[in-house]
Amino acid sequence: MSLRINTNMSALNALRNVERAADGFGRSIEKLASGLRINRAADDPAGLIRSEDLRAQIAGLEQAIANSQDATNLVKTAEGALEEMHNLLRSMRQLAVAAGNTGTNDLTALQANQNQIQSAIDSLNRIAAQTQFGTKKLLDGTAGVSAVVTDATRLGGIFFGGSVRGQVGTAAAQDYAVGTGVVTVNVTTRAERAEIIGDTAYSGLDTVIGTAGTVVINGVSFTTDGNETIGNFINRINSQSSVTGVVANYDTDNDVVVLRSREYGANFSVVLSDAQNLINSADATDTGVNAVAEVEITNSNGNVVTVTFEGGRASTDSGLRLTDEKGNIVLLKEFGNDDTAGALAMARTSAGQLEFQIGGNAGQVARLSLNNMSAQQLGQGVVSGMSLADIDVTKTGGAEEALKIIDAAISQVSKLRGDMGAFQRNVLESNMRSLSIAKENLTATESAIRDTNFAEEISRFTRFQILQQAGMSVLGQANFAPQGVLQLIR
Repeated sequence: MSLRINTNMSALNALRNVERAADGFGRSIEKLASGLRINRAADDPAGLIRSEDLRAQIAGLEQAIANSQDATNLVKTAEGALEEMHNLLRSMRQLAVAAGNTGTNDLTALQANQNQIQSAIDSLNRIAAQTQFGTKKLLDGTAGVSAVVTDATRLGGIFFGGSVRGQVGTAAAQDYAVGTGVVTVNVTTRAERAEIIGDTAYSGLDTVIGTAGTVVINGVSFTTDGNETIGNFINRINSQSSVTGVVANYDTDNDVVVLRSREYGANFSVVLSDAQNLINSADATDTGVNAVAEVEITNSNGNVVTVTFEGGRASTDSGLRLTDEKGNIVLLKEFGNDDTAGALAMARTSAGQLEFQIGGNAGQVARLSLNNMSAQQLGQGVVSGMSLADIDVTKTGGAEEALKIIDAAISQVSKLRGDMGAFQRNVLESNMRSLSIAKENLTATESAIRDTNFAEEISRFTRFQILQQAGMSVLGQANFAPQGVLQLIR
């Protein structure tokens, strides 16, 4: 046994362990007091890096959820305005139906209906111009797609929503957002009217028919005693054209009667039953042909998208009213119904979109297009060159035109409301639910890395507390040990 005074190794060893226990005790107190397992990078460098990355993601998700909620509120604001537009359009339609009752309405009554319709149009324009979320306009066209006709000789109207389904080059068909650019139309199949050319010849419009009989055209009977002229008989057929949908003409080159449907397309037919051969030697039926066109538009990325438009998709559509899968409309005029002209620039689109950051990372955005809902843009594509702003029920045939235009406008507003509802439900609300789950799980992961496990830490705290107390006691004994040298000196 060796005894030294200058260097007390036992005391040094005890001191080192006491300091180690005291350091652990202090860190344990810090973790228990802060609730964090990692208070500084030295506690767990790798864990700190992971934790900070997760915290950044969590903060991003929290803001993305808030963004989605703000976007939902914006959509609700726009839909509230569109709901009021629907109310106005229904009122306008009722007035147009009333104006169509020309048997009882005089000019004063028609003008009163027109004044009320014009007042509703002014209200529609006001709603379109003034609806906003904060200072952002929603329905004036700055947040969506507007399309204008540039070749009015060939195109009677055009309407584009926010998207089309087509192809870029040889790629597979998919949905594309409409961008700003030229719209070219290439008619690949021209529309045709249903037509029956009679083979019963007459020597002129003043020729007396000479045979009594009945002709049935699209279910409407026309009876003659044979003593009237063929010209008068044609006039009687044409007086019912609004019912039959058929117009009769006299072909002066061949001296025969020609029956044609008023409208182009496969939705309109001419069915003739002629037992006495007044017009034709046999019963006959003919159906029109719908136009088909390849339309090229520019998408939001600047690429050219080719979209197939077909006439007569709806049961009442003309063969010249071409639509695609997304409900976009191109209304051809007769001059534009030419399958030999090739691709011609006929319109132009101008696009603006609302973009929402609905994710916590770059590129996680959603876009919504809100069309220009002014009267000049609504109702296009059914009556050539006319929109909701051009309705005039005081003129001849004005009520019929008004009904077609208003019905198209109602359909356009309904489509936009449906698109907005789908965007709110399937994108924004679904996204908020998904982000909330992701935030919950990321927070749980971050907590497991960074937060203190109190049960575990209390055990560690107790161990360090006991070690510190025991170390202090042992250190006192170690410091007292060198005094044994005094016994040798005595």
